[in-house]
Amino acid sequence: MSLHNQRQPTKDLKPKRTTMNANPVYLTVRDVSKNFGNFTALADVSFEARRGEFLSILGPSGCGKTTLLRVVAGLEKQTRGKVFIENRDVSALPVSKRNVGIVFQSYALFPNLTARENIAYGLRSQGKSRQDIRQQVDGLLDLVGLRGMGRKHPAKLSGGQQQRVALARAIAVSPDLLLLDEPLSALDAKVRIKLRSEIRQLQQRLGITTIMVTHDQEEALTMADRILVIDRGRLVQDGSPNQVYDRPATPFVANFIGAMNFIEGAEKIDSGVYGIGKTRFAVTGENGTSRLPAGSRVTIAIRPEDVMLRHDPTAINLLETRVAGMEYRGSLFRIDLSWPATLDKAATITADVPAETVRRLDIVPEKPLSVYLPVDRLRVYSVTDG
Repeated sequence: MSLHNQRQPTKDLKPKRTTMNANPVYLTVRDVSKNFGNFTALADVSFEARRGEFLSILGPSGCGKTTLLRVVAGLEKQTRGKVFIENRDVSALPVSKRNVGIVFQSYALFPNLTARENIAYGLRSQGKSRQDIRQQVDGLLDLVGLRGMGRKHPAKLSGGQQQRVALARAIAVSPDLLLLDEPLSALDAKVRIKLRSEIRQLQQRLGITTIMVTHDQEEALTMADRILVIDRGRLVQDGSPNQVYDRPATPFVANFIGAMNFIEGAEKIDSGVYGIGKTRFAVTGENGTSRLPAGSRVTIAIRPEDVMLRHDPTAINLLETRVAGMEYRGSLFRIDLSWPATLDKAATITADVPAETVRRLDIVPEKPLSVYLPVDRLRVYSVTDG
C-alpha cells in the first residue's frame, strides 16, 4: 500500500505547500568541528537547509556523517562551531529543545508497546486528550500505509512496517526538522526501493525539512534535493544530485558516486587540451585545471556510460581499443577496453554498452573497437586534488 494514496491526514498533519527557491533558510550549520580525543570526526563543516528541503549526507563508513547528524539533533555536542534553527542559536540546547524528529537505523521501537502505542508515545507528553491522540494516530497509520496494524507489536511486523512505525512516531509531534539515520539500510533491496520513494513523497506532502544520512549513493541521488558529500570529516561537495554526479568536485566524489574511469599520468598541453603519450584529449570540463601551467600532471576522468562507440577515424578524442573483458548486467554489458596509452604501457577504460548494441555489433572478447570520449563528459583533476 502506497504512503501517498491514503485517507487525508488529520489537521495536525495538513500538507504544506512549498516553493523551494522562495523558502527561507531553516537550518544553518556554521564551521562545526567535532573531536574525540586526538581524532577529528568533523572539520569546519558548514551548510544551510531551506524549509521543506530534503538533504542527504553521503559518505563511506567512518567519514563523520552520523556524527554530523547527531550534532544537528543535539545528541552530540560539537567541539567548535554553531548550529542555528530559524536564526536561533541552538548550539548548546538538548534535543528536546530543537523540535526535531529522529528515525534511527535500528528503528528504536519499544518492543512491549503496540504500533499505536509507539506512535502515541510522544503525543502523551503534549497534554492532548485521548480522543485527539487516537484520531491523530489513526491518521498517521493511514498516512504510512499501516491501517489495521496498529494493535500489532514490533515483533509481529516486517522490517519495512517497523520503519514506517518509526517514521510515523517521528512526525507525530509535528517536527520542523526530520532527521533520518540510515533509515533503509536494514531492509532488503525491493522494500528499500519502495520505501525510499514513499518517504520522499510523504516528505514533499508535509513540507518537513529533512536530513538523511546514508552511504548508499542511489538513495541519495533518488531522494534528495541536495547532497552533502563527506570525506574524512570534511564537506567536499554540496550540490544537487545532477551536480555531484555530472560534475564531481574531487576524484573522491567521482569515484564514490557511480563508476568512473580515471586516466592517470596525463599532462596539460594547452588550454582545454591534455595528453598522455601521443594521445590528445580535448576537454571542456576542466574543473579548475584551466589555471594550471602547461606540463602540469593531471588525471582525466569519464563515466562508463559516457564512453561512446564511434567509427569515424577523424573524430577527436578517439581511442582504438581491444575488448579485454565483458561483464553481463542484464540490460547492458560492462566492457573493459585495452588501449595503448604509451609506447610501453597499455591502459584500460570501461564502457557501459546496451545489450542490444552488443548483440547488433557482435561485440566479443578480443574484438577491436573505436570509442569516442565526448569533450563535455570528460573531467580533469590536478594530481593534488583530494
